[in-house]
Amino acid sequence: MTRKILTLLAASTILAGPAAAQDDDTLTIGVLLTLSGPAAVLGEMARDGFQLAADEIGEIGGMKTEIIIADDEQKPDIAANKARELVERDGADIVIGPIFSNIAGAIVKPVTDAGAILISPNAGPSNLAGAECNKAFFSVSYQNDQNHEVMGAYAKEQGYDNVFLIAPNYQAGKDSLAGFKHSYDGGVAGEVFTQLGQLDFSAELAQIAAMQPDAVFAFMPGGMGVNLVKQYRQAGLESIPFLSAFTVDESTLPAQQDAAVGFFSGTNWAPDLDTPENTAFVTAFEEKFGKVPASYAAHGYDAARLIDAAVRAAGGIGDKDALIAALEGAQFASVRGDFAFGANHFPVQDFYLAEVVKRDDGQFATSIVKPIFQDYADNYVAECQMN
Repeated sequence: MTRKILTLLAASTILAGPAAAQDDDTLTIGVLLTLSGPAAVLGEMARDGFQLAADEIGEIGGMKTEIIIADDEQKPDIAANKARELVERDGADIVIGPIFSNIAGAIVKPVTDAGAILISPNAGPSNLAGAECNKAFFSVSYQNDQNHEVMGAYAKEQGYDNVFLIAPNYQAGKDSLAGFKHSYDGGVAGEVFTQLGQLDFSAELAQIAAMQPDAVFAFMPGGMGVNLVKQYRQAGLESIPFLSAFTVDESTLPAQQDAAVGFFSGTNWAPDLDTPENTAFVTAFEEKFGKVPASYAAHGYDAARLIDAAVRAAGGIGDKDALIAALEGAQFASVRGDFAFGANHFPVQDFYLAEVVKRDDGQFATSIVKPIFQDYADNYVAECQMN
């Protein structure tokens, strides 16, 4: 096995020296994720999933491989500087990242303008799926709206006609509520955008208690979701159905535990998704890291497998157009089963209703209840005119 792994966690500045020369004999992959602060668990999941696949593969694409890990600190300006360093100084051919959509907006141009390819293991903002799509940008996860559309369709199916909506005030939060309303045409009891990073939801929960909606739909990733779910139970609101995406998942459940059991989420993946690749992945991840993987880890794992297959198909990294074409072909065994990219480089895939359960081993996880959408492309692909 020939692979070098570097970790860069300190804050970065814009490069003052000459750019590093590209080496066609070495595949250099930058991993730029949120690895500090309250949302660090999300980036750690993506990093660990990617690293697990990299360890299993050995030489990714059959090439000598260098992996450089950096922390974007969930700050767009720092992320942009780190992205430039990864490509211009360190010679990254491919960058994996980010977690948050506002970070994606900050790094997509620094990465792709410098000649590298950006593969997102999570963030899927609507602009990059549509009018601002980029031939050197791929999302291996989903378009932000889609998991929320699952819950909108479920709310409509259940006959809810008065749903309270809550999300943080940034691009993915706006996409989440737009996605929910794309498939839900009932009434809205209230619509609240909170501050990104907010941890006290007493005011919003008081509104919910006063309004008594048919259901609540929430998008609150990371520590925000941990606190919202705990406070929701503490406020005695569990009789009001709690629908969500990225709010109750394997990144938040270790802290939420019993408070989240029975809550629903929309997803493109769960640990009990029945494919041979997923069974092997979940088993290996739990054995190595001692915890249940979240979708962030599954997408990180898939990203490494995608790169490995594409580099082999392209015969290396010397021909960028050939490498992009090979990525578009996505000839790898995804943990999700059948996998294909749409014309905008976002996946066409199945989506599910999932429910939080407590497993026999005492661990908490999401479990698939039923499929909601099959072979589903996002709503922005028609706006994409790939250059």
